Amino acid sequence: MRRVVISGGTSGIGLAAAKLFSDRGDFVVILGRDEEKGKKAAKCLASDRAFFFSANIKKVDECEKAVKAAAGCMGGVDTLVNSAGIYSETPILDTGEDEFDEIMSTNTKGTFFLTRAAIPYLMENEFSSVVNVASDAGVRGNYCCALYSASKGAVIAFTRSLALELASFNIRVNAVAPGDVLTPMTERQFAGRNYDEALNEMASIYPLRRIGAAKEVASVIEFLASDKASFVTGAVWNVDGGIGA
Repeated sequence: MRRVVISGGTSGIGLAAAKLFSDRGDFVVILGRDEEKGKKAAKCLASDRAFFFSANIKKVDECEKAVKAAAGCMGGVDTLVNSAGIYSETPILDTGEDEFDEIMSTNTKGTFFLTRAAIPYLMENEFSSVVNVASDAGVRGNYCCALYSASKGAVIAFTRSLALELASFNIRVNAVAPGDVLTPMTERQFAGRNYDEALNEMASIYPLRRIGAAKEVASVIEFLASDKASFVTGAVWNVDGGIGA
């Protein structure tokens, strides 16, 4: 039985991962900024081992408070899933300082400091793990996504470096790099367009001729956090329908 903390656990990939961990009987704490949304998400997990704590991971003190509260609630932390993230598709000449700070603070700073807050608790266990949600854009870049790609590329470099730093403590650190996945964040890109046409256009570039489902990425996250992946660390798993090939 694991004790799992998931940032961005109120929707999308984070919530799908929370459901998988919860369904197998693990303790799960999901973190998010929207309290109403978070409580609703925790209820849909249908488990007395699932909890929600409000936290803005852009703030270091809230990262530390959230992890401390989660550890107190569950009796420790074995697994951290950094799933919180926001997407930006803006040409660099149109990208301002506010947007830069928002993307980097959420996608990169939040991942860094939430992990830092969790490490003392992860060290208390014989085997612990961190799984970061990066992006295929962080692996290969993407058109008009220089800022978003940079934030996720930083998550990938962080994953590989931290895996080396924490290996002696038997803490594994891995990442998933999803392609387009049908989540509320992705659906917001369809605003003002015909939904089916926009979805088909997005799917057309993938060798598998479709985009992913949140549960498909969550399954890889669950695997990387499990004992089945006990010799896997510093890895970045593409979950991208073959587009990276």
